[in-house]
Amino acid sequence: MAETIEPEHRLKKNLTTLDLIIFGVAVIIGTGIFVLTGRQAAVNAGPAIVISFVVAGIVCALAALCYAELASTVPVAGSAYTYSYATMGELVAWIIGWDLVLELGLGAAVVARGWSAYLANLLSLPTWMAGEKAIPDFGAILIVAAVTTLGVIGTKLSSRVSGVLVAIKVAVVILVIVVGAFFIKFANYKPFIPPTQPAAETGASTWHTPLSQLLLGIEPVHFGIPGILAAAAIVFFAYIGFDIVATTAEEVRNPQRDMPRGIIGSLLICTLLYVLVSLVITGMVNYTQLAVDAPLAHAFDVVGQPWVAKLISLGAICGITTVVLVLLLGQVRVLFAMSRDGLLPVGMAKVHPKHGTPYLITIGTGVIVALLAAFISLEKLSELVSIGTLFAFFVVAIGVIVLRKTRPDLHRPFRVPWVPVIPILAALASLYLMLNLPVDTWVRFVVWMLLGFVIYFVYGYQHSRERPGMKYDAAHAREYMEGEDPKS
Repeated sequence: MAETIEPEHRLKKNLTTLDLIIFGVAVIIGTGIFVLTGRQAAVNAGPAIVISFVVAGIVCALAALCYAELASTVPVAGSAYTYSYATMGELVAWIIGWDLVLELGLGAAVVARGWSAYLANLLSLPTWMAGEKAIPDFGAILIVAAVTTLGVIGTKLSSRVSGVLVAIKVAVVILVIVVGAFFIKFANYKPFIPPTQPAAETGASTWHTPLSQLLLGIEPVHFGIPGILAAAAIVFFAYIGFDIVATTAEEVRNPQRDMPRGIIGSLLICTLLYVLVSLVITGMVNYTQLAVDAPLAHAFDVVGQPWVAKLISLGAICGITTVVLVLLLGQVRVLFAMSRDGLLPVGMAKVHPKHGTPYLITIGTGVIVALLAAFISLEKLSELVSIGTLFAFFVVAIGVIVLRKTRPDLHRPFRVPWVPVIPILAALASLYLMLNLPVDTWVRFVVWMLLGFVIYFVYGYQHSRERPGMKYDAAHAREYMEGEDPKS
């Protein structure tokens, strides 16, 4: 934090509420709305998928307030990992950092998979080449390779280009709402909340049952209120990215006023758009027909409007590209920070001599994300991303309460109101949505975290710069990152 207030490191405070809202909408609207809406309507919620989006939006709003306080209190690069390290210690930081891999790395894979589905729809590509049925998915590999190359070169999308892409995404969503409204058949809304069905009738196994139903001894079901909550836990993925807005706290003119307005404002706008899109497509086509790769485009194909379907695919491709890039860059920066701290091999954090980017981590991350996107289904990836993000929000909410007790003296440009009520609600809401995710997702999550603990105690703990004899000063670290091994 001392570095951030030095003249050469001080960021200019020029962001307003409007800037934050635009940034939030730019990051949030992505594969979640373009892909998961139809799939979850068909499998879990029916037309009541609109309620699922509202529930997920409320949980995000609670978590966002907690995230904004920590980000404004410790406004240093590295996202949740860095300020978890600074406030709650190395082990908690490792847990958050390892967990962020699920949010950012797997999130990039999910988005790439969705990008491929719309590419296949736009160009009428064969199913073996791109889309959900393609294994390997060459479309997903293509977009990951492209953004990885950008990440290595260090090319930035100008604000003008970013603004155009945001406008395209929003325009596509509005197009769906406006044009689709003319093709709504109210019979498709009946029943709005489909009656619960035993999982056996829908062909689902115990492994796909929400954990909460299994723990409470409830017969596994889909649809009804349980289905709405199960869908909320999964469409939560559609909101991922709003937490990135909170990391700009250091550059906001009036963080106490603008941070909550910007975060909540972007969430409200996206929730409204999500609800309207869900209402339109479930009104256009019976929800049972929406379990497809590109549901928005499919809905317009069904009602005989292929030109709209093509525009949607083109807009989705343009808009989703920026989301893949942002998530991949975010993942690289978290791993970069962990490497600098010695929790991962410090050699991974070496920067390119010409481009000044962490090219080893960027290339390695790109290869892994491309393989995941190429061979694993979008549904399984999105469920893991959701549980990883919800767990991170749970820890962040608890962190606000802990830091208020342990360091009440810290300057907090933004303070969560009604502490500890809001953080407790955020933590409980996040945990409740986690419990509504399928059993197999929990198994994968536990295995992932156990693997993380093994890596930490076998390597990270031993090589951390916090261990005696492992400290290195900034000059030596800088020499190493630039490719010159320090003498000591």
